[in-house]
Amino acid sequence: MTINSERTTLATIASEAGVSVATVSKVVNGRPHVSSTTRALIESLLHEHEYVARRADIVRFPSIELVFHLPLTAYSLEILHGVVVEGANRSVDVVVTLRRHGLRDPAAGSLPWVRQLAAAGRQAVIAVVSEVSAADLAALARAHMPLVVIDPINMPRSRVISVGSTNFTGGFTATQHLLDLGHRRIAYIGGPATAACNQARMHGYRSAMEAAEAPITKSYVRKGTFSYGDGLTEGAALLALSQPPTAIFAANDETALGVLEAARTRGLRIPADLSVVGFDDTEVARLASPPLTTVAQPLRRMGAVALRTALRLAAGERVDSHHVELATDLVVRDSTAPPPEAR
Repeated sequence: MTINSERTTLATIASEAGVSVATVSKVVNGRPHVSSTTRALIESLLHEHEYVARRADIVRFPSIELVFHLPLTAYSLEILHGVVVEGANRSVDVVVTLRRHGLRDPAAGSLPWVRQLAAAGRQAVIAVVSEVSAADLAALARAHMPLVVIDPINMPRSRVISVGSTNFTGGFTATQHLLDLGHRRIAYIGGPATAACNQARMHGYRSAMEAAEAPITKSYVRKGTFSYGDGLTEGAALLALSQPPTAIFAANDETALGVLEAARTRGLRIPADLSVVGFDDTEVARLASPPLTTVAQPLRRMGAVALRTALRLAAGERVDSHHVELATDLVVRDSTAPPPEAR
C-alpha cells in the first residue's frame, strides 16, 4: 500500500531506515558520505512513499566562489582538483568562475558583483593567480565575505590572506642544481614582473648565482606571462645570443616546454646541449620529452588549504598568518646534465 506522501517527512523515512534525519537529507540532496547499502535502502523507502522533496527539505549547502585567471593551464587544473576534492569532503559546493583579468567582469562594479555573490549564497571567494583591486577588497570587506588568494598577481596594500609555496627556496634550489652540474651561464625566464611568486623565484635564482659568484648577464633575465608562447619566444631569443646560456630556469612548466621546443627548432639536444628546469611539477612536466626536471609545488594541497582557510574565515575564526607557504621540492628528471664543456 502506498503511503500518502503529504504526511511523509524526512523523519518518517529516517525512522523506517534506522538512520538519522541528516543521513536521509544527504541522500535527498545527492550528497556523498553515505554507504551504498544505506543509500539503496533510503532510496527504496523514498520511492515506496512516493516522496517528493519539499523546498524546506532541500538543504542549501555552503558554497565557495573559485575564480580563475584565464587561460586555464595544467597548474590551474591541479589547484582545481585540490579545491573540489576538499570541498566534496566537507560538503561544500565549489562554483568556478573564469575571468580574463581580476576577480570580476570589468563591466561590473565591485559592489554589485559582491551583492550577486551574497545573493547566491557564497560564503567566501578563492582567487587563483588573479589581480586584486582595492575596490574589490573594500566591497568584500563591507559584505563580510572572506577572500583567499593563491599566488596573487599583485598584492594591494591591504592585508590579504594568501596561500603559496616556498618560491624563493624553489628558485634557489633549481638554480643551485644547475650550478652543481657545472653550469655558469644560466638564464631565467619568469612571469609578470608584479607577480609575487615570480619575484620570489627570480630572487632565489639571483641569490644562488651570487653565492656561487656566477655572473648574471642582464640579457639572461627575461619576463613573460607564465605561458608556453613566452618560453618559445624568450627561449629562442636567449639561444640566438652570441654567447647563449647552457641552462635555462623557467618559472613554470608551461614556459619550460616552450624552451624545449625553441631548442628543438635550433637542432639542440636536451640535455646534451642545453639543460632546462621548470617549476610546478604538473602533468606536462612528466609527459615532456625528455621528462622535465622541475620544482614541485604541492598544488593540490595549496587548493585544499585555501578552501579550509576560506571556511574558517567565513565561520568568523581567526587565522594565525596572512600568508601560508607550503614546501617545494626539486624533482630531477632527464632535462638536466653537465654543460658540454664540462663533459
